[in-house]
Amino acid sequence: MKQRVITAIIALILFIPIVLLGGLWMDWLTIAFAVVGISEIFLMKKQILVSIDFLLALLATLVWTVPDAFLKGMPFNWSKYGIFYALIMLMLTWTVLSKNKTTFDDVGVYTIAALYIGTGFHYMAAIRNNANGLVLLCYVFVVVWSTDIGAYMIGRKIGKHKLWPVISPNKTWEGSIGAVICALILSAIYVAVFAKYFNQSQIFMLGLTFVLSIIGQMGDLVESAFKRFYGVKDSGKILPGHGGILDRFDSMLFVLPVMAAVLGIVH
Repeated sequence: MKQRVITAIIALILFIPIVLLGGLWMDWLTIAFAVVGISEIFLMKKQILVSIDFLLALLATLVWTVPDAFLKGMPFNWSKYGIFYALIMLMLTWTVLSKNKTTFDDVGVYTIAALYIGTGFHYMAAIRNNANGLVLLCYVFVVVWSTDIGAYMIGRKIGKHKLWPVISPNKTWEGSIGAVICALILSAIYVAVFAKYFNQSQIFMLGLTFVLSIIGQMGDLVESAFKRFYGVKDSGKILPGHGGILDRFDSMLFVLPVMAAVLGIVH
């Protein structure tokens, strides 16, 4: 527990000032998160990072992570989709050149991981760097963190009925329902305090909170599923006592793109 607290304090000391600054600081922070995230996928698969596979997967991830403005001036006016497609074609070509040491299944994992990690972290910066972005991003933090805390505390106190024991044996229906209620209460307070910064009504934001809380829990379960598939306890070790970047941002990676889509945020 002591290690977890120390890690959390150090992480917040580094994280909070960058969130407050926004702009390029936030862009580069999310790029760093994405680099670590795709690295954790490779390490869970017990694959080395010094490889053609990793280089191509990393580039594919970064294509989705960076702001659109970073890619202006590319030859032939390629969009993110064009660049990403080209990288996928290179990955598939590498399955041949490597004589199937890199398999079609591997390329499938890299493709999904690049979309999942890159898009999620892209919208963390996109939301922050939008108008009223600090308030909006903090709203996401309130929803996700209150969902996590509510699920843990209520599930531990009164949880009896297992939610999905094959994937995550400690989660319960009571904890899941309590998590949504907790998110609704805390986000209602937050939205009421910062009402002038939201273009939507408080009723709309409560409805969005309900949806995002459920989506965040699904993001948590998805990460639990692929950790169980690869037989690992944590996605990484970069945060002692907390695991890896994917462990800490599993819910966020699902919630952020949905939040951006609902509010029409681009970056």
